[in-house]
Amino acid sequence: MSKLPPRTHRLDFPDLGRDLVAHDGETIFQAARRSGVRIVGACGGRGTCGSCMVRIPEGHVEDLEGKGQSWRKRWQRACRIQAKSDCTVEIAPRSLAPVARAEIGHDGGQCLTAAPRVSAVEVAVAAATLADPKADLERVTEALARPIGAVELSAARQLPALLRQHGWAVRARFLDDTVIGFAPPGSPNLGLAVDLGTTNLAAFLVDLDDGKRLAGIGVENPQVGWGADLISRINYASRSAEGAAELRTAVLNGLNGLAHDLCHAVGADQANIVDAVICGNTAMHHLLAGLPVHQLGRAPFVAALQSAIDITAAELGLDICPGARVHLAANIGGFVGGDHVTALLATEDRWQSGTSLVMDIGTNTEISVIHDGRILSASCPSGPALEGGHISCGMRAADGAIERVSLVQGRIAVKTIGGLPPVGLCGSGVLDAVASLHRAGIVDDRGRLSAGHPDVAQVDGKRVAVLGPEVHFSQEDIRAVQLAKAAIRTGTELLLRQAGVQEADIDRFIIAGAFGSYIDVASGIAIGLFPDLPRERFEQVGNAAGLGVCRMLASRHDLQRGRELAAEARYVELSTIPQFQKAFLNNIGFPTQSHSRIAS
Repeated sequence: MSKLPPRTHRLDFPDLGRDLVAHDGETIFQAARRSGVRIVGACGGRGTCGSCMVRIPEGHVEDLEGKGQSWRKRWQRACRIQAKSDCTVEIAPRSLAPVARAEIGHDGGQCLTAAPRVSAVEVAVAAATLADPKADLERVTEALARPIGAVELSAARQLPALLRQHGWAVRARFLDDTVIGFAPPGSPNLGLAVDLGTTNLAAFLVDLDDGKRLAGIGVENPQVGWGADLISRINYASRSAEGAAELRTAVLNGLNGLAHDLCHAVGADQANIVDAVICGNTAMHHLLAGLPVHQLGRAPFVAALQSAIDITAAELGLDICPGARVHLAANIGGFVGGDHVTALLATEDRWQSGTSLVMDIGTNTEISVIHDGRILSASCPSGPALEGGHISCGMRAADGAIERVSLVQGRIAVKTIGGLPPVGLCGSGVLDAVASLHRAGIVDDRGRLSAGHPDVAQVDGKRVAVLGPEVHFSQEDIRAVQLAKAAIRTGTELLLRQAGVQEADIDRFIIAGAFGSYIDVASGIAIGLFPDLPRERFEQVGNAAGLGVCRMLASRHDLQRGRELAAEARYVELSTIPQFQKAFLNNIGFPTQSHSRIAS
């Protein structure tokens, strides 16, 4: 007896002009993720964050938590409901808002020092005849008149058609003494630099011949659909080879889309990308390279490999010149990966003297203290709260996102991106919200949300601070921020202690990363995220990792310097320091306002 195929239901997403098929047994969230429809879901669909809100105006769904037929026309978690008929699905506005801040740190037309590892030589040869039937490859390599160690098979496959289409002239591309590809005469030599972040991907197209940055694009990392934090993705990939392949395919599709869009923007072909450098934290590095991550997600958090590696584009699955090498920047240790190496490279002129601290704030926050010729580096599992993840009304930096929260005559006032009605809260707004609520006395030093203020209400039986008609900030949100800022502040304190210096000894506090570009340092000090230092010691440098990875792409000297920095930095595992637990608990609360240098 043949097995019946699983029942399916059609899901119509009118806001997106999309419809898709949901299978029996999968949630609305899973069906959307499988079909490439984005629904915010910071926990990856485990039912713990409450951010994947949808409404079902037509059709029937069943609640997974034993509540039977789910109520229609109210907001529900997409990861907790399954379709039982064809359905119309409305997505919460914060999932639909277009990104307003890709923040790639790209300065149009900026030139880098050009000393690329890939070079090109143009050569013209005599046409083959019956009297001279020499093979195409041998004909060209002899005419090149330079030592050739090897020729990539993919290059040899390109050659016959190119020679005959372009009058027996061709451009040969070399990596050292290896021919990695052939191209029509006059073709540009382009490079692709990528900052592979947990939350966002930033990619840049560089002219390798003159070092000019031609274009840059930033998009959300497609892996966010499997969880906003690293551990969610590591656990998913560890459960099965299929799960790891899903995550790898998702990010490769994202990278290939970026390569296509960048080349389209400058009227070039992707085959003209002949070199690539990618940086990312250790987990992103491993998931892209197809390395096992199970051991990385559990103590003692051991990477499969730490040194830089080069993979052919064809082997990796990157749709550029097949013989091009993709350089994956070296990791430092633990979760401190190549993205922090490139951030250190880009800011090296700022931290070469005195005592400096370089902090790249994100879902995984990396910190380095540079003192007395030593670099000590650590990773803080800060989670996505400070970027709007695991926040009940959190969202990416998009139109309608609350980016600033302040007090006006004792009442909460907000400013949104684009000046639109508020639909959610992005990272800079999260930080401001906590600082302002604490300053107003709505949140006490222990993080408890108080009643009695006109901007505090009850929503679904829970006390919340009201930031907009449908945007609120709950006790759980405050706790998520407390845990994130306690992790980062504890990392700062313990790393400084390992270096033998005090917070007051910091000459330069360098804040890197897309999130770090927009936060209000005063708010960070007010809630205890940053030490109480004079404002002039802080420097917000934007996407330093993006600049550093571009420099590594453009210059073989910077590529080597990146290797050296990774080797010089000493990784510190914070959890092994005896004072860690005590310091973390001490940093959970908020400092009394009168103690803060610039709290106001």
